[in-house]
Amino acid sequence: MNASPEPHARIFLLSHMRAYTSLAGHILGSHPEINGYYEMHISYEGASALDRQLGMYLAGDALKESSRYLFDKLLHNDYLLKPERLGLANIKILISLMEPERTIKSIVNLFAQKEIDDLYASPVEAANYYIARVQALADFSRESGQPYYYFDAEMLQRAPEKLLPKLLDWLELDTPLSECYQIFSHTGKARKGDSSERIHSGKIDRTPVDYSHIAIPDEVLRKAREAYRECRQQIVGNAADSVSI
Repeated sequence: MNASPEPHARIFLLSHMRAYTSLAGHILGSHPEINGYYEMHISYEGASALDRQLGMYLAGDALKESSRYLFDKLLHNDYLLKPERLGLANIKILISLMEPERTIKSIVNLFAQKEIDDLYASPVEAANYYIARVQALADFSRESGQPYYYFDAEMLQRAPEKLLPKLLDWLELDTPLSECYQIFSHTGKARKGDSSERIHSGKIDRTPVDYSHIAIPDEVLRKAREAYRECRQQIVGNAADSVSI
């Protein structure tokens, strides 16, 4: 009787909205050893979540031959990762933060374009989300016994030539990660990640986006910067390894 095949290892990216996570997912998901590239909006608090994740992925995409990993990203406090409960030997965790001013403005810009009024079109509510999220990631860094790799999200656009080899080593991939990526079945779809035209380019777009028309109240931005500074320091300090811009 043949032994059952080993389950795919998992890669989880823990971050927040508007931190180039769609770009990260597409770069990772284009590697021949990695399946998955978008946000699945599920929690991972037990082994059954792994089956659910696989089923969701197979509903729209096929596993690559000889692939080793299945990827997901968690960007909201509604979705939890409890790696010690998954019963999986090989889990690779990445944590990434981006500085608050650009992040908050990007969130506001995105949600202000929606046809109905959205909570996150408000700079105050976008900042509240950001602060709560970076604090939750700092909590994870202290409480989880699982090693993780930290990187500054800005590096995906500004210094991929420095970042990608570091991720290659952490994920123990056999071939390099590329700055060019595939377009997949869910690329650009709502609730799957970045829905702008930029994600359809198939390569890292280093052109900056102008958010100068969006204003964040001074006190709100001060609190966000303070949370970022304190939480990033904790996350970097607790990381097994890290790289910064």
